[in-house]
Amino acid sequence: MTDSEIPVGERIAVGLAALGRPAYINLGRVDALPPGRGFDAMRAATHDVLDDAYRAGVRWIDVARSYGSSEEFLAGWLADRAHDDVTVSSKWGYRYVGEWKLDADVHEVKEHTAARFAEQWAETVGLLGKAVSLYQVHSLTVDSPLFTDERLTGALAELAADGVPVGFSTSGPAQADAVRRAFELEVSGTPVFSAVQSTWNLLEPSVGPALAEAHAAGKRVLVKETVANGRLVVEPPPVLARIAREHEAGPDAVAIAAVLAREWRPVAVIGPSSTAQLAENLLATKVKLTADELAELAGLAEEPAAYWRHRSCLGWH
Repeated sequence: MTDSEIPVGERIAVGLAALGRPAYINLGRVDALPPGRGFDAMRAATHDVLDDAYRAGVRWIDVARSYGSSEEFLAGWLADRAHDDVTVSSKWGYRYVGEWKLDADVHEVKEHTAARFAEQWAETVGLLGKAVSLYQVHSLTVDSPLFTDERLTGALAELAADGVPVGFSTSGPAQADAVRRAFELEVSGTPVFSAVQSTWNLLEPSVGPALAEAHAAGKRVLVKETVANGRLVVEPPPVLARIAREHEAGPDAVAIAAVLAREWRPVAVIGPSSTAQLAENLLATKVKLTADELAELAGLAEEPAAYWRHRSCLGWH
């Protein structure tokens, strides 16, 4: 390994949001998926990606109750392969209601309540058992009812006390506020959360300072939507395309490399839809961006509210 390479197993996680259900908002995934996107075909595609990721050194897999059958697909793969060195993180709070339809009116429903937590934790354990290394509140916002629900926060604190680290993911233009408020939450003087997974990419880096604070405080930091739901790949800005050419890599690799270059050392959650996309994503560990290139890429940042408005308009396909 050269000095310019980043150990895959330490800094990369594979997320199954794009493979655990037939419809999702990622751009550039339609042609990468099996024709028809049937259940068995999607499970096989998931296992192929997980096999290649494992061979490449990836040891972290991220799923969620709302990612369709992602937990079931992962559970089957773990049972078949008998790997005992994989870190598994999952999320609760959204329920998948798409019924494996591409044209469902609603694909997922959010509910942050003690009842939903108890229901979904039982479902997660039923599939993944003791493999779960981190359980996260899915898409926590600063105004979530979780913050004032003593029954719910008590249940989360109990899970953490039982040895399962508890974290949360964030979305939206006020991510930084949610991160800071969540890490202040305590039960009986003990912090509830030990990890965060936020959206950070070249178009939406506004949560960066809050994640740097979390890292400095000893919290685990993960970054999702590293290629902006495919926007940075399907229509890469000219500066990103140029830097990618200079590094003989794709724009996805450069975008992910920019995540890995953060001083707060996040784990980058990638979401490939195929083994080919996985291979392209993993080139990020070999891309060494210069300070000048990082400064150029920083100029791609959009105003957060505008970024999230655009994201809300992405269709499920």
